[in-house]
Amino acid sequence: MLEVSHISKIYRKKVVLSDASFSASEGKCVGILGKNGTGKSTLLSILAGILKPDSGSSVWQGRDLLTDAKFRIRVQGYVPQGIPLFPELSALDNLSLWYPAKKSSLEDSLSSGILQRLGIRDFIHTPVSKMSGGMKKRLSIACAVANDPKILLLDEPSASLDIICKEQILDYLGEFCAGGGTAVLVTHDIQEIEFCDSCYMLSAGKLEPYRYSGDVKALVRDLENSI
Repeated sequence: MLEVSHISKIYRKKVVLSDASFSASEGKCVGILGKNGTGKSTLLSILAGILKPDSGSSVWQGRDLLTDAKFRIRVQGYVPQGIPLFPELSALDNLSLWYPAKKSSLEDSLSSGILQRLGIRDFIHTPVSKMSGGMKKRLSIACAVANDPKILLLDEPSASLDIICKEQILDYLGEFCAGGGTAVLVTHDIQEIEFCDSCYMLSAGKLEPYRYSGDVKALVRDLENSI
């Protein structure tokens, strides 16, 4: 189980995160909800090791992923909101940076593994600069899972994508969790919220358990009433 405990972050005297805690079991997807600007991406960036918290821990198998960088890189993948790809390179060249010593693994994945399931072969020689948003996002996920992570952090993975791309990403997440993976998903998307096994609402720097009832209007009201 992933145990995130007491994450706090202050920017210029503004409390962005205050004692944020949650847990995520193997095979489960946890959704992080909240208004824009409430600190959701900051939380994921901290868990990914991009930002340092003022306090807190993220423990998996008894080891703190926030302080043990080598272990974190080995067991955790991160898909940021932006596109962490080299625009002048093709999909294959970008992937090669993540599979530097795994040429056979890369070829196997293109034929029958994760890259095949994400449809990467269809645009394997296309430069990132000429890809659609959906292609870029699928390639970002493919890079993030190159090391076969046990934990996957995703920041709005299907934002602005069409229905087909959203479905492809959710299909992969379903397979990832079914295989025992743990996913933490920042999202505003109803379909993704419904996919999550549990949700938390981030408001005024605090993270609280949230139960989505299936009533979209109620969710909107709860978001509007949050700080």
